[in-house]
Amino acid sequence: MLQAKDIMTRQVVCIRRDTPILEAIQLMADNNITGIPVVEDDLTLVGMLSEQDVLRLFHTYDDEKDRTVNDFMTQPAIHFEENELLLDVCYCLRDNSIRRVPVTLNGKVTGVISRSDILKCILRQSKKTANKQSKNQKSPA
Repeated sequence: MLQAKDIMTRQVVCIRRDTPILEAIQLMADNNITGIPVVEDDLTLVGMLSEQDVLRLFHTYDDEKDRTVNDFMTQPAIHFEENELLLDVCYCLRDNSIRRVPVTLNGKVTGVISRSDILKCILRQSKKTANKQSKNQKSPA
């Protein structure tokens, strides 16, 4: 069975809790991502900042524009260890209506899995199955 480490994106954009919130939003926009793991200097996961977490700035901008990621992030962050089953990650993303989860090894961020990563995995598995079926249907000449 596939594990989280088998499909995770290993180049992860992370952010620190003391980062100004507007800088964090800019980082999300520049990288076209919906969430960022919040980490300590040693990559220990401390939270997750998502688009949903910062939407309130639309109406509280004047009061909160100078705040930091720490004031907005979700903690503790939902996450998975590298060796956990990908099926469990799928259920989590579906059941919690979240778009991505950090993957950790001993509490330190090593990757991230998004819904689109799982969709790509489904397509790869589908192609493998189709190729096997095609080979099995060919008769020797």
